[in-house]
Amino acid sequence: MHSGKVLLTFDLEEFDVPNEYGSNLPWEEQLMIGRKGMDAVTEVLDTHKIPVTIFTTAAYATENSEQVRALALKHEIASHTYYHSHFENQDLLQSKSTLEEITGKQVYGLRMPRMKPIDMALVNEAGYIYDSSINPTFIPRKYNNLHLPKTLYKQQQVYRLPCSVSPALRIPLFWLTFKNFPYFLYRRLALNALKKYGYLNLYFHPWEFTDISSYNLPNYVKRHSGNELVERLHRLIIDLGKEGSFETMNDFLQKQVNTANNTPHLQATT
Repeated sequence: MHSGKVLLTFDLEEFDVPNEYGSNLPWEEQLMIGRKGMDAVTEVLDTHKIPVTIFTTAAYATENSEQVRALALKHEIASHTYYHSHFENQDLLQSKSTLEEITGKQVYGLRMPRMKPIDMALVNEAGYIYDSSINPTFIPRKYNNLHLPKTLYKQQQVYRLPCSVSPALRIPLFWLTFKNFPYFLYRRLALNALKKYGYLNLYFHPWEFTDISSYNLPNYVKRHSGNELVERLHRLIIDLGKEGSFETMNDFLQKQVNTANNTPHLQATT
C-alpha cells in the first residue's frame, strides 16, 4: 500500500481560451469543446478506476447537468465559480448552491479561474472548506507566488491546497509543463514532489484532451492535444499509481486534518 496520495484535478469549463487571443467562439462551441474533452477524460478515469476532483463552472454545469450528475457519482465536484471569463463576489455562493442543486451533494472546494487571487474571508463566508487557487511559483505576466507555502496550510478558516511544484526550483507541475516538458522529465519532477511532500496536486483542463490544433492559440497551449495527450495521461496515471494512490481533494483533506487534530470529519459551513 502506497502512502503517497495523488490528487488529480480537472478544471471543467467553457472553452474560452481562444477568445483571449482575439477569437470570438460562440457559446455553444465553447461548451461543446469542454464536453468532448470531459468525455475523453472520463474514458481514461473509468479505465483506471480512479477518483478525481472536478472543478466546474456553474454555467457549464447548468448546460451539461446530466454529464455533471454522472461525474458526481464517482468523483468530487467542486466550484470553479460561475463563469470562467468574469467574476463577481456573489458568484462564490451562487456557484456553490447551483452545483449542489445539480449534483445533490455538498460542494467543499473552490478553485478560481486562472488562479486569480481571492479574499479567503469571502470564501469562508460562502461556505467553502478548502481552496486550491494557489500555484506557488512565478509565472511571467500572471502571478508571483514564490513567497507562499508549497503545501497545505490554513488561512482565515479556509484550508488552502496549493498546486504542486518541484521541491527545489518550484517548477510548476501543471498542465503547461505536462504538455511541453519531455515526459520523462515531467514524471521525474512529479515523483520527486510526491516523495518529498507525500502528495501531489496536479491540474489539467478537459479541453486539452480534444483536438484544438485548428484554433488561434500559441503553440505551447495547443501542442500535444487530443489523442496524443490522452495517451500521455494514461501513461502518467500508470506511473504515478506505482508510487501513490489516488484520492479526491476532500477525502485527502479530511484525513490530513483528522490525523493532525483528531477531529470528526469536516463539514461544510452554511
